[in-house]
Amino acid sequence: MTTLDWIIVFILNGAVILYGFYLARGTHSSNEWFLGKRSIPWWAIGISMFATNVDNFDIVSNTGLVFNDGIHVLAAHTLGLSIGGILAAFLVIPAIYRAGCYTNSEFLEARFGPATRAISVLIQLLYRTFVLGMMIWSVHLMLTGMIGMDKGTSWSIVLALVALAAVYTSWGGLKTVVMTDALQSIILIMGMLVIFFVISNVVGGWSGMMDTFENMTMKDGGNATHLAHIGQYAGNTGFEKSPFLVIAAWIIICCGYFTVNHTQTMRLMGSRSIWDMKMAVIIGVGLSIPIMIAVILIGLYGKALDPAIMSLPDARPDHLFPYLAREHLTTGLRGLVVAALVAAAVSTFDSTGSALSAVFTRDIYARFLVRNQSDSHYVIVGRVATPMILGVGFIYLPYIRDNETMMKAFTGMISVFVTPLLVVYVAGALTGASRQSGLIGLLCGSAFGLAAFFKRQAGKDWVPDWLEWCPRIFSDMPVWLTDSWVTYIWSVSITGLVIILVTLFSRDDDGNRPTPRAAAGDWLSSSRDDISTPLEHPFDHAPRYIKPEYLACLLLAFASWLVFVVFW
Repeated sequence: MTTLDWIIVFILNGAVILYGFYLARGTHSSNEWFLGKRSIPWWAIGISMFATNVDNFDIVSNTGLVFNDGIHVLAAHTLGLSIGGILAAFLVIPAIYRAGCYTNSEFLEARFGPATRAISVLIQLLYRTFVLGMMIWSVHLMLTGMIGMDKGTSWSIVLALVALAAVYTSWGGLKTVVMTDALQSIILIMGMLVIFFVISNVVGGWSGMMDTFENMTMKDGGNATHLAHIGQYAGNTGFEKSPFLVIAAWIIICCGYFTVNHTQTMRLMGSRSIWDMKMAVIIGVGLSIPIMIAVILIGLYGKALDPAIMSLPDARPDHLFPYLAREHLTTGLRGLVVAALVAAAVSTFDSTGSALSAVFTRDIYARFLVRNQSDSHYVIVGRVATPMILGVGFIYLPYIRDNETMMKAFTGMISVFVTPLLVVYVAGALTGASRQSGLIGLLCGSAFGLAAFFKRQAGKDWVPDWLEWCPRIFSDMPVWLTDSWVTYIWSVSITGLVIILVTLFSRDDDGNRPTPRAAAGDWLSSSRDDISTPLEHPFDHAPRYIKPEYLACLLLAFASWLVFVVFW
């Protein structure tokens, strides 16, 4: 990194952070802090969703995953994102939005009781702070692997970035996060396009890569061309599986990302109307698809360019992106790519901090711990909680470091709690599931997820001390039940079946579809009264031609074409 590179990094990211401080000045009420007064237009939310979809963890981990396993993860960032975003914005979140809730967990209490709400918060805190830990680790890898920075300086910069994001996020709330994300997304797009075209040019594009793959011998004696085809992936865990199963698992993961993850639902619930909500997802996913395809192709190009990189001492797949950037970018371009990765990191730090502090403040602190305080009191609690939550991400670093790749650490954790919670949200918003069924289904699905997780951990060389008590029954579970891809299907099936059975054999005093009820606590009730009446669209008359439903169909068709035709 030259002086010019550092100037580019500091000017681009410093300007956005300063803008965040400027925007934060006018935020005072909880409605402004948590929901942006439900006044945020579709384009701002959509671009902000894109900035959170494509974070530095996605960039670093996906290139490494593709280097090892091939291009199957493209199904997640095309078809998975499309289905997950549409499920959330068109079906699940509108029900929460119309109910006048601030958080997705608040809706769960209305449908399934306070215990379900509390468990949902704990799952979200575990899920998103774990992802936060992977983003922190990604920044560290970038600074040490791409720039050659020593570990002490690297961790100092990571801490500074987290602290800066925490300050303007805790001060300004949702609207500040959304608007700064929109600017950071511009830096992110420029940086990713730069490194994509540079690496593509070096390797000779798609045709040059495929020519190299045809002459590259793999461990099984064949060539490497199968890495470029989704339909030729059968797994590398010793359990051969259909590529359709892998695609289904990625879709489930992405549905959980958009529905369980309040980082995304908080944005959607800040929309000025349901029309804006739907359009925002189309924009967010539409922008994410080409950029993530570029990121994934960088992983393939890296395999063709230097397949021996993993034979270097202490090399891991997650080191690929920093390595390619260091070896092939010139002065100025290197600074732009570093600025893009920093922007990606900060945009997700602020998003995660604001969302999880909102969940903690409303769903734990105000609901169960300290009730009946002033509106300003809870805004202060949300602000104080933001840096504390961001600090939790550092706890997961030992587990992340000791997995082969960050993405494998991520997918191994999601099926445990997040997938059962996804089923509960869908059942609560779209079906007449009984009030008792949500908690029972969530507990049963999570119990299965934990058992499968213990089984997978027991087969590894690295087993944490807190798993040593694991009984033998887990290690004897069959692989067709606990394989990391199959587990998603079983988790959805078990949770859904339990919800159906409990609904059939229980009597719900509130009827099949209870209306959302007010949670205990005067502030929780009065703050909901401040929310504006839900709007279906922001126009004087219903739009006749600009219908999100049509665009959603086109998005699904395009994503399906990419997965099952272009890259199959």
